[in-house]
Amino acid sequence: MEGFITWVGIDAHKKTLVVAVLRPGKSEPEEFTVENNERSIRSLVRGLEKGARGEIRVCYEAGPCGYALQRRLNSDRIACDVIAPSLIPRKPGERIKTDRRDALKLAELYRAGVLTVVEPPTPEQESIRDLCRCRETVRADLGRCRHRLVKMLVRRGFIFDATSRLWSQRHRAWLRSLAFENEIDRVVFTEYSLAIEQAERRLRAMDSEMEKAAQLPLYREHVAWLRCFHGIDTTIAMIFIAEIHGIERFDSPRGLAAYLGLVPTLYASGDRSRRGGITKTGNGHIRRAIIQACWHYRYPSRGVGAKLRERREGQPERVLTIADEAQRRLTKRYRHLTDRGKNPNKAVIAVARELVGFFWAALRDNRNAASIPPPKKTSRTEVGQSRKARKEKRAA
Repeated sequence: MEGFITWVGIDAHKKTLVVAVLRPGKSEPEEFTVENNERSIRSLVRGLEKGARGEIRVCYEAGPCGYALQRRLNSDRIACDVIAPSLIPRKPGERIKTDRRDALKLAELYRAGVLTVVEPPTPEQESIRDLCRCRETVRADLGRCRHRLVKMLVRRGFIFDATSRLWSQRHRAWLRSLAFENEIDRVVFTEYSLAIEQAERRLRAMDSEMEKAAQLPLYREHVAWLRCFHGIDTTIAMIFIAEIHGIERFDSPRGLAAYLGLVPTLYASGDRSRRGGITKTGNGHIRRAIIQACWHYRYPSRGVGAKLRERREGQPERVLTIADEAQRRLTKRYRHLTDRGKNPNKAVIAVARELVGFFWAALRDNRNAASIPPPKKTSRTEVGQSRKARKEKRAA
């Protein structure tokens, strides 16, 4: 029964758990602190069950503690939810923050039903997600190692001015041909080069592990579908699927784009309405990978290449139709925006926002959905009428 629910808010830390309990029929909360270990959590469960007359519901913020506490409580038949911290209502004038206040506020807002619950992944899904994030960390380490070597050479007057890109075969041959008069410079150059070689080996090993993970039954089909899209291969497909852990969580492409922080910010008050840059909320790992892939759509569509044709072999016709439509529409969209004078970075963001919509349509198991209908365009007549209405409103 709703009136006999015990609401519990926990401010979780690495060593301690600050607990606030709202018992049914009591006006004063129970507040205490326990250690964050297996023994203390078992004692906490026994204490909650001892004074409870009905259901017990527990919540805590998502953070560095992950989902271990939730799984422990669920194994003891205690309903536990993980809350999105960025969506917790906050009072603008509140200037005092303590662990006790945070736990009590969580319990009160949880009872009021105004908190947003995070969809937890399974332990297997979390392992694959950590694998993808580890690969991202190795990629970032490689970029830093390369940056250190290039800047060290610039300080010594060695600048690669050929038409080839950095870290191409020609650039690597140029690096091997360098000679230093100072012995210490040779030592520094060698150490930086060894760090780059080590990071490249780590990255190749992580790519190999992701290829193996993509063949697991949980990911094989959806990864193959996303690889049918132009500019999407195993790495980006695995990052998208592992971080989403279930496309069925989203009822529409707009919800998915909002979750990834690809929708523009909006300030509307009274008769004023102003849009800004994208919100950048939600999952930044997917957003970075998708935006990186969308740079492929800046080139005109030239059909299906040999590598893409190989990735498409044996895939459903429904997915191929969506992928072809995405390639036609998004290349046209990029050219249209840049021809109007839009910054290429902004054009790529707009392309990314539409691309996740095509991903949503491809991954949804809907055999009747062959494509995403393009958004309705506003005619010049409608734009003129809206401007005239705004002028008349200001004059009134």
